[in-house]
Amino acid sequence: MSKIAGAARVVKGVGKLRATKAALTLTPAAVNRVKKLLESDKQAKALKIGIQQKGCSGLTYTLNFATEKQKFDEEVEQDGAKIWVDPKAQLSLLGSEMDFVESKLSAEFVFRNPNIKGTCGCGESFSL
Repeated sequence: MSKIAGAARVVKGVGKLRATKAALTLTPAAVNRVKKLLESDKQAKALKIGIQQKGCSGLTYTLNFATEKQKFDEEVEQDGAKIWVDPKAQLSLLGSEMDFVESKLSAEFVFRNPNIKGTCGCGESFSL
């Protein structure tokens, strides 16, 4: 299990340590929202992020409450907010920032993902 506290983590290599890119970072707004969501469901231990094939561009994010970390889930813990990333989503989310944005009409998590090559017109799906 690897825990990520900030934007980078240290990985033990052959004879020396090297920094690697974080799987995912959270903005303060996302941290606060994740904490509130986890407090609302007493059984959940983390939010689990995945991707599935759906929408015009091919892929969409999934967010679910999770009670148990699976063997290959990547754990991201930042300021008390815990996220587990599904193994199938790890490479596509690498280096992404998760934010929580509220407006008069909506409240949603937004992913700023440098790996995305295109999105659909409504912004619900993406392609890599």
